[in-house]
Amino acid sequence: MRVLVVAAPLLGHVFPLVPLAQALRRAGHDVLLATGGEALKVRESGLAVEDVVPAVHMGRLALRTSLAHPLAARSELRGEGDLRFVSHLFAAIGKHMLPGVFALAERWLPDVVVHDALAGAGTVVAAHHGIPAVVHDISLFDGATLTAAVLTRMRPRTAFPEPATVLRTAPPSVVEFSGGWPMRFVPYAGDGTTPDWLRERPERPRILVSRSTVAGPGGGRMMEAVLKVAPQVDAEFVVIRPSGSLPGNVRGVDWVSLPRVLPRCAAVVHHGGAGTLLAALTAGVPQLVEPGVGDRTRHARLVTARGAGLTARASEVTSELLGRLVTDNGLARAAKEVSAEISAMPSPAKVAARFSQLAHRH
Repeated sequence: MRVLVVAAPLLGHVFPLVPLAQALRRAGHDVLLATGGEALKVRESGLAVEDVVPAVHMGRLALRTSLAHPLAARSELRGEGDLRFVSHLFAAIGKHMLPGVFALAERWLPDVVVHDALAGAGTVVAAHHGIPAVVHDISLFDGATLTAAVLTRMRPRTAFPEPATVLRTAPPSVVEFSGGWPMRFVPYAGDGTTPDWLRERPERPRILVSRSTVAGPGGGRMMEAVLKVAPQVDAEFVVIRPSGSLPGNVRGVDWVSLPRVLPRCAAVVHHGGAGTLLAALTAGVPQLVEPGVGDRTRHARLVTARGAGLTARASEVTSELLGRLVTDNGLARAAKEVSAEISAMPSPAKVAARFSQLAHRH
């Protein structure tokens, strides 16, 4: 069977699809991944990758969308969680992807299309060819709802069939959606170099301070706030791509593979992106989440409600808060519970074994 995997041209959208794509290939299926832009880094995974949007400029598309829909843009910046801006933006991205994905599908003739929840081009092409479309959740939002919102903007007068299924990677105790196939979230972050000392257990609790792969307003404020109070905390801090001088208990690193680093950490401070958040839950590590634009406020709220982390803006960071992150037994216990829950979900390999029935049933 031929499986076309379609991802929006962003690292945070393509990396979550890699474990399933690799499992499908190991199961004997032909797999081809269609994306573009920075997401082409996924070629390092060994998967076959096609650039379907060679001239994409994400910054320009985001700016044009903001200018065309200023009220929606302001709502997005406030992190209010509605889908107005994101549906407009990813509909624009989807329209840029359509010619390339259509041409690829005409040439390659897939049997099934798998796409991230915001890559609406996947559903459009699957419907055109009369083949099943599978939506792959990549965050703590309902993937079916996200896809429907984008498709409405892309083709407002077109009715598309429901997805053949939705792959649910969110742990149910954090957020649960109806329908679909549950699938274990397996973190993937490429093959970045990991220093030997980061693979070892530190003498003091280690707090990883991460940053987003997507630039945004105020992106460095959380890191600055942590560095300011770090000397007052009995912990070792590891900061990804810091700037300026560092206190004595802080070490800087370049981009590293979170799945390799997190198991040796006592906690992580991050921007609320889905990939980092789910990787921390998988590792059973408490997290301090900064609420912010788009889905980041929702992510912070859900993790805090589950008891597996804390929420704070940069202005609210104190040494006491960071100290609690590594000493609160309740946070550690809840994080381990969610980790065990994720481990019990069906693996990508088990989900891949079900794919042949999709094409047969269709």
